[in-house]
Amino acid sequence: MTRGLLFLLLLASTTVQAGEVYRWVDAQGNVTYSDQPPPLAAKQKTLVKGKGNVVEVDKESYEAKVAREKYPVVLFTTACGPVCDQARDFLTQRGIPFTQKDPSKEPEIALELKKLAGAMEVPVIQVGKEHQKGFQHGQWGKLLDTAGYPRAPLLPAKADAGKKP
Repeated sequence: MTRGLLFLLLLASTTVQAGEVYRWVDAQGNVTYSDQPPPLAAKQKTLVKGKGNVVEVDKESYEAKVAREKYPVVLFTTACGPVCDQARDFLTQRGIPFTQKDPSKEPEIALELKKLAGAMEVPVIQVGKEHQKGFQHGQWGKLLDTAGYPRAPLLPAKADAGKKP
């Protein structure tokens, strides 16, 4: 019984140490990484701190990345109420990266919107060189589908998806 308990304790202690990684430089200048402590003669000894078993993944799908590069999305909107809120929510829920521009705050953006859409009406979505005035769920969806944006986000949507320039 005591042998079994001793064996379990030894096994548990080795798994705890398995997460530590040491880095050191030997006498010839070679850098070594190991889970074993460095020899006494080693120089520049450090314990490498890790984050555990974490794998960083891209938060954007390949399709979304390609679409974003070819057809960037710009949302022209103001504090126009429910229609502008629905437009922002639509893009956010679909996981579309977009830049939000408010023509009521900057004259340059107002001129850009007037040149693009012919009027100072919001919301307006611009996907690449194409645009759509007024929020229409189906029309905006088709515009984004044509540009190659995925219909569902890779990760859940964040509330701050629309960055301001």
